[in-house]
Amino acid sequence: MNAKDILLKAVQCDKEGRILEAQNLYQDGIQLLMDVVSGETDKAKNRVYMERIKEYIDRAEQIKLRVQRHMESGEIVASIPIDENSTGHSYKSLFGKYLNGDVKEILLDEPYLTERYQFQNFIALLELAVKQCKKLKYVRLVTKPDPKNPAGQESILRQIKDDLLQRNITLAVKFEPSLHDRKIILSNGYIIKIGRGLHFFKPTNPLYSLGLCDYDFRNCLQTDVDICRTKTFS
Repeated sequence: MNAKDILLKAVQCDKEGRILEAQNLYQDGIQLLMDVVSGETDKAKNRVYMERIKEYIDRAEQIKLRVQRHMESGEIVASIPIDENSTGHSYKSLFGKYLNGDVKEILLDEPYLTERYQFQNFIALLELAVKQCKKLKYVRLVTKPDPKNPAGQESILRQIKDDLLQRNITLAVKFEPSLHDRKIILSNGYIIKIGRGLHFFKPTNPLYSLGLCDYDFRNCLQTDVDICRTKTFS
C-alpha cells in the first residue's frame, strides 16, 4: 500500500477503537509520506504535506502516551507463582479468561523467537486467542532478530502472518535487538507479565507423552505471572 492508503486505514482503525493497529499504521504511513516530501520540489505541495504529517505525528503521539498512561495506572488483579516442575499452567489456565470477546488487539513483547519450540509456544498462544477472541483483528509482535538465521525467522513469521490473514487478522512484526521486557497487552485492558515470557514449559520426556499438545500436562520452569487491569485501550 502507498502512504495514502496506509494513513486512511490508520484513521479508520483509530475511529473503530483499534488504536494499537492505528499507531503502527500511522508510523508506517508517516515514514512513506516523508519519503514523498523529500522528493517533492513544489513548495506549496510540500507545505500541505508537512501540515498533514504533523497532524498524523500528533495523533500517533497521543495514542502512544495514552497506552503508556494506561499501563502505568494498572493494578494487579492476580499474582501467580509457578513452581519448578509444577503442572496445570497452560496459557488457558493462567489467563484464558481474559482473552474474551472484548479483545480486538493484542500486543506481545517476546524477545526470543528463534527455536522451533518457541514458535510452537507462539502458535499455542495464537490458537487460544483466535478461538476465544471473536473480534480479534490485530496482533503486534515485538521480538529480537535471529542473529544466526534471520531469513529463516522471517520465513516462519511470514507463514504465520499469511495464515492469520486468511482469518481476517493482521500480524505486524517489529524487530528490536535490545528488547528485554516480556508482556502481553490485551486491548480490553489486561496486561500479562510473565517472568520468562512464553517459554516456561519444559519439553516432554519422553517426547511422545502427555503434555506434547496439552500444556496443562507440561512440567514448568519456575517463574511468576502478574496480571494487571487498566482501562481499555480502545
